[in-house]
Amino acid sequence: MAEVNDKVQANREVGESEENLEDFATMLEESFKKESSGENIVDGVIVDINENIALVDVGKKSEGVLNISEITDFDGNVQYKVGDPIKVIITGFRNERPSVSHRKALKKEKVKDFIKNYSEDSDLIIEGKVVGKNRGGFIVDNEQSIEFFLPRSQAAYRDANALVGKNIKAKVIKVDKDTESIIISRKKYLDDERKKKKELIDNLLETNEIVEGVIKKITTYGMFVDIGGVDGLVHYSEISYKGPVNPASLYKEGESVAVKAIKYDKEKRHLSLSIKAVQSDPWEGIDEQLEVGDVIKVIVSNIEPYGVFVDIGNDIEGFLHISEISWDKNIKNPKEYIQIGEEIDVEVIEIDPNSRRLRVSLKNLKTKPFEEFLQNYKTGDVVKGIITTITNFGAFVKIDAVEGLLHNEDTSWNRNDKCKDLYTVGDEVEVKITKIDRDNEKISLSVKELLENPVQKYAKNHKVGEIIEGTIRDMKDFGVFVELEDNVDALIRKEDLGDISYDDLKNGDKIESVIDFIDGRKNRIRLSVRKLSKMKEKAMLNEINKDDKMTLGDIIQDQLK
Repeated sequence: MAEVNDKVQANREVGESEENLEDFATMLEESFKKESSGENIVDGVIVDINENIALVDVGKKSEGVLNISEITDFDGNVQYKVGDPIKVIITGFRNERPSVSHRKALKKEKVKDFIKNYSEDSDLIIEGKVVGKNRGGFIVDNEQSIEFFLPRSQAAYRDANALVGKNIKAKVIKVDKDTESIIISRKKYLDDERKKKKELIDNLLETNEIVEGVIKKITTYGMFVDIGGVDGLVHYSEISYKGPVNPASLYKEGESVAVKAIKYDKEKRHLSLSIKAVQSDPWEGIDEQLEVGDVIKVIVSNIEPYGVFVDIGNDIEGFLHISEISWDKNIKNPKEYIQIGEEIDVEVIEIDPNSRRLRVSLKNLKTKPFEEFLQNYKTGDVVKGIITTITNFGAFVKIDAVEGLLHNEDTSWNRNDKCKDLYTVGDEVEVKITKIDRDNEKISLSVKELLENPVQKYAKNHKVGEIIEGTIRDMKDFGVFVELEDNVDALIRKEDLGDISYDDLKNGDKIESVIDFIDGRKNRIRLSVRKLSKMKEKAMLNEINKDDKMTLGDIIQDQLK
């Protein structure tokens, strides 16, 4: 550089032309470039500060130009003043002046310090952000503002163009003191991590060791737990022997928890962990501690539409099915009877340690409604009830806490009447208890028995031996039913048809017969064609032996007297 300066000075002394001065200036700039090609740190001094730049004496013919933003804080305050020493790096030239950078100088110093303290035996992992790229790879900057070089071949990223701006972890694989560069590899880091993870998982599964982990994330289906840098999932069914539980109600993120590795899916790279495997199995020996029929106190832990889960202690949950809550068969939701956190007494009705099933009953501890019904009512009683259900065959009527069946045929003396046409759910109805089946706990009810019996009414105006005419309504294998009046039917058995052929009859035919018997209490009328024929035969015999003026009608009337 001294030679160049001397040459410039000599040319000026001999009056060189302006064009020659420009040539020498170019030679001077090239000299500066050669000197600064290594981007060495220079101890400079600030000689001037204005709005946009600061001029730094770097020992050259011209002061270096430093962008003012490099020495300004976040609030816009300049951190240096004229005369302050400052470390810079010459990065190039602009208008015959060297361009300098303070930030790069600081970064360069940090790189030098890193290289100075680096040991090749160290297995160093860095975390940083990809801040730029060049033809060979990427520039990574960490929190200490140290720059690292990540070659493209070591990026291990599916879309290398999208890597800029990403935070990564990488392993330091080479330090070049000559070029003052630090080379890192994300690929090597990932390979090592996979190897460590495999060794850790193989060891955990082989030794069945209990390890301490940290809960990283809680979801609705379980928790992700970090065990030595490896994440595993504790499914919500592996948290407690009670069964599936809500992990958020028991744990918090960041909390430590003891776990065991129970399975590893190589294809999905999925490690399954268990918390309950660390604990002793409470189901072992449970059948020795409890027996069917025992009454125990439990806490309601969860309520579902189909039943209730109860905590019996010792990390065991029992199940109270909705049908075991109340003797009321119309219960819609357990919440109508029970609340979460409530303490209740229940009876153990099933213990199955192999299936881990414990069923309990609440209604068994309550008086059975059917037993109360038997104490309060008997067959023949007339009571009021509420229609709860209507079916094609009848209706169920609730009397106190039990239900009885009102069949269609017991609703009305009109054979065409149906419960669905007469009632709606919620109607109050007066009924007579006609039958109580204690063994099957069934109750039969009747409305028509509270109404006047059409047969009894018919019997007031008609008597046995009377000749009547009716219409065949129905034909059965054993005989035919004859309609005498509305809702009054009578039966003619086959053997009572006399000379009339059963096969010649059909529904709607008129038929003449005589009343054989009437049972108003049982609502029965029996007719006979055969007896009517005998009556007519007898009348004819009598006519032969009597006055010719006597008619068949007269004879029959005499028989009916």
